Amino acid sequence: MTTSRGQITKAVIPAAGLGTRFLPATKATPKEMLPVVDKPAIQYVVEEAVTAGLSDVLMVTGRNKRPLEDHFDRNYELEQVLRDKGDDKRLGQVEESSELATMHYVRQGDPRGLGHAILCAAPHVGDEPFVVLLGDDLIDPRDPLLTQMMQVREEHGGSVIALMEVPPESIHLYGCAAASPTGETDVVRISDLVEKPPAEQAPSNLAIIGRYLLDPAVFEVLRKTQPGRGGEIQITDALQTLAAEPSLGGPVHGVVFRGRRYDTGDRSDYLRAIVRLACEREDLGPDFRAWLRGFVTEEM
Repeated sequence: MTTSRGQITKAVIPAAGLGTRFLPATKATPKEMLPVVDKPAIQYVVEEAVTAGLSDVLMVTGRNKRPLEDHFDRNYELEQVLRDKGDDKRLGQVEESSELATMHYVRQGDPRGLGHAILCAAPHVGDEPFVVLLGDDLIDPRDPLLTQMMQVREEHGGSVIALMEVPPESIHLYGCAAASPTGETDVVRISDLVEKPPAEQAPSNLAIIGRYLLDPAVFEVLRKTQPGRGGEIQITDALQTLAAEPSLGGPVHGVVFRGRRYDTGDRSDYLRAIVRLACEREDLGPDFRAWLRGFVTEEM
């Protein structure tokens, strides 16, 4: 059983998906690069990792994902143009993305599921606990979910997943957790996990959202995990094994998140995320909120 309580510094961001729900926009542009107001969605995710102290970021990419690498790299020509113009504000914005973290990239050759994408990170992560962040979920920086998950890991060891209460009729869209209270507010012990169950078979209304803090023991479990739902290797199945057999790599706990989450996983939620974030911006919010009120009043 892994008992390491050392500082967690590595983050893994799976980004090999084809983004089919956003076609045709994602035909030539990775879905992670779609703008949320004026930053690509993936930058919000990297910023969240860095804020939590995760300075070493590995992206698991696929074909046609080169723009992700370019975004977090230097663009000397653009920087020089902005410098010559004296446009320090935009220059700072451009330089910021290339200075956020130490970025690494690995290709997932075959799209065999989230569990397989995480397994691709094993050579980089080694024998250390690490965090997985999915790009579809943007967590508001005012709600430090990852910090809380790290605290739970520090106390209990093992792995920690982020959960959210959802209406029963929506649970079939998520992985679902069977859990018991621990006596700590919003911290539960996981006993079982089911990937996208029908509502009548769901063990609870606790849905898994896109943040995982994983013990390195998960790699060995993933190597032995057979393809599950959709013919893919599911991280849910590997975590189910760890929850049932804590001797393999510690227990599995969940943090029930009640903060602000912006779902960019489908078109409607993506639009709502943009509106919410734009409304909260100091530079855009006042004028945009005024226009929005008028639009709703006049057009709706």
